[in-house]
Amino acid sequence: MPNPGFCRRPRPRTVLCVLLALAFTGAAALHAASTGFWVVATQTDFLKGDVDAVSIDTDGRVTIAPALQVLGDVGTPAVWRLAAVRGQVWAATGHDGKLWSFPAQGPPKIVFDAAELDLQAIAPGPQGSVLVGSAPDGKVYRVAADGTTTTFFDPEDKYIWAIAVAPDGTTYVGTGAKGKVYKVPAAGGAGTLFYDTGTEHVSALAFDGTGALLVGTSTPGRVVRLDAEGKPFVILEAGYEEVRSLRVAGGVTYATAAGPATAAPATSPSSPTTTADTSAAVTMSTEVTVSAVGDSAVVTTTPPSSGAESRATGPQKGAIYRIAADGDWTTVWESPDDVPYDVLAQPDGSLLVGTGAKGKLYRLSGDPIVATLVSRVDGQQITALADDGAGGILLAASNPGRVLRLSSKPAASGSYVSDVRDTTTVATWGTIRWQATIPPGTAIALYTRSGNTRTPDATWSGWSGPYTTALGSHINSPKARYLQWKAALTGANGTSPVLTSVSAAYLPRNTRPVVDSVTVHPAGVVFQRPFPTGDPELAGLDGTADPRAAVPGTPTVGQTLGRRTFQKSLQTFVWSARDTDGDRLQYALSYRREGERNWTLLKDGLDDDVFTWDTTTVPDGTYVIKVTASDGAANAPAMALQGERESQSFEIDNTPPTVTVAPAVAGAAPGTIRFTVQDAQTPIQRVEYASAGDRWRQAYPTDGLLDSREERFELVLGAGAKSPIVVRATDGLGNVATAILR
Repeated sequence: MPNPGFCRRPRPRTVLCVLLALAFTGAAALHAASTGFWVVATQTDFLKGDVDAVSIDTDGRVTIAPALQVLGDVGTPAVWRLAAVRGQVWAATGHDGKLWSFPAQGPPKIVFDAAELDLQAIAPGPQGSVLVGSAPDGKVYRVAADGTTTTFFDPEDKYIWAIAVAPDGTTYVGTGAKGKVYKVPAAGGAGTLFYDTGTEHVSALAFDGTGALLVGTSTPGRVVRLDAEGKPFVILEAGYEEVRSLRVAGGVTYATAAGPATAAPATSPSSPTTTADTSAAVTMSTEVTVSAVGDSAVVTTTPPSSGAESRATGPQKGAIYRIAADGDWTTVWESPDDVPYDVLAQPDGSLLVGTGAKGKLYRLSGDPIVATLVSRVDGQQITALADDGAGGILLAASNPGRVLRLSSKPAASGSYVSDVRDTTTVATWGTIRWQATIPPGTAIALYTRSGNTRTPDATWSGWSGPYTTALGSHINSPKARYLQWKAALTGANGTSPVLTSVSAAYLPRNTRPVVDSVTVHPAGVVFQRPFPTGDPELAGLDGTADPRAAVPGTPTVGQTLGRRTFQKSLQTFVWSARDTDGDRLQYALSYRREGERNWTLLKDGLDDDVFTWDTTTVPDGTYVIKVTASDGAANAPAMALQGERESQSFEIDNTPPTVTVAPAVAGAAPGTIRFTVQDAQTPIQRVEYASAGDRWRQAYPTDGLLDSREERFELVLGAGAKSPIVVRATDGLGNVATAILR
């Protein structure tokens, strides 16, 4: 099928494309608040969006899709099956049970209106007729080219899902909800039970290259081969609930399976099961809804797990299997997103796959298989595919129901609507640019819109554009959190432009850094660096940082400290800060003394989150430290923001206490010494005394409690105490004073 939109050829990787990719990667790796680049350049990227008459190949090239000709709307939700007989297209519909004819010449018409609500099966019959199966109250009708209808087969089963006609006219009918295959003579009438599958539904029938009958089942999904006597052999235990269709081409069978995934072999079976396992659990996949209407009951049915109308639990997905003549099988294609309904082999060896719930048509080709999005119909499901016998492809679409023909030539135009980009905050839009091949007469134009809801709605801006300069145009959409773009492709003379990548630049609004905590360690407590070299170094002293503790471009949160030690007059601060943009942070420390209002800068330009202060440079007193975190290193000056936090108050005291001996008191006991210990800043922590050659002993204040900055003591040593008597006083921050009492 010649079409420049999805033919395969090497795709040039230009320098611009590489640079865009690098720019995007770099932006993602550095900071969200810096300029970001939303680059869409691969098939995976493009498949996230919506298409209208455009194709997306495996190299991520977007082109105008083959034209889709609408043969007719059937006015009902679903077209279940198609058949082409002698140039006449037949369509079986639901939920009105009509058979439509689309002749080569003239308008479409209804040729048969069944009493049942759905026509679920169709197969070519003799002399240009077709056989159609109905549900519920399943019957098989023979409809002649002129619309003459007779009942061909009327079993007791409720549903007719599949019909296959052998070369001699013998007809096989697959039913549900008891999963039986009937054999009906060419003339119709009474049929005989040919095979009871033990499953819930017979959902597909076909003849393989040897003439053996293949049976696709539902609940569970299997492919069974029957010999002339009806002896079964399971050749595929599908990994899904049901086998939707069977297609045979060149001796190879293609099975379409879908529904909730079930346990299945991960690879081809080495020894297939020889009989159907009738003990397997069977669940109802056909949905039947009964509602009262007056004095009667209306019964509506859907086929097994019928796409958007199915209420089966679990993720809707499916697969295409290739079954060789010898029974060996492989998984050709599997999708977690698109549910396959039918597959059609093409003369070039490729496969067309009709899917739901977005009505996408894929082409599978190559080795290994690659998938190309060929087109998308205006409907939720492509429920059936058929060859029209004249080189065209017929598509049955459902929700709404219509019949279409896929042309071998591209449409005149097509459009692509991207996924929605979330910039995480209100963003300023930059330039949108793209790469494309534009043959003479063709054109590509881009449009953008923005909003602040995840799903575009009436609150979004209108489409801005068109942007027609591929090298770059400024995005005119309003500032917002979300952005979306669309591309309009216009062809000429059967030729399509080729869009290969789109890049949109944006600058998210900067967010303010947050300082979560500031820890003031006890005075004199310091930490060695975790990776010292040479002489041991103290973490944060003089604002120097361990070069291995912080990586440029990343915030320094949660500093790893080394071994704890003590050094008088040093004060260590550790803080934790974060920036939701991932911006690199720098810190400034300021201090103020209690009672003062102004802050004094202590140190700025810090990359680390630890600082050790030599407090001998300031007077003793009660202080508060403030940590200010700035993202200025990662943003323009006008956009830089700061966050800050104050510490709890702490004492700086580098002056030792004083010891004053009180005069002797008349009448005191011999050897009694009275003295006072005072400190200007912190409470007295410990007082000791010792006589010549003796050990230090604890001295207790006269009130028995060390709790203030002035404490009085009275020692009764006795007349024989040795001299000299030395007292040692320590304040709350470890400053020590000594004095000789006598």
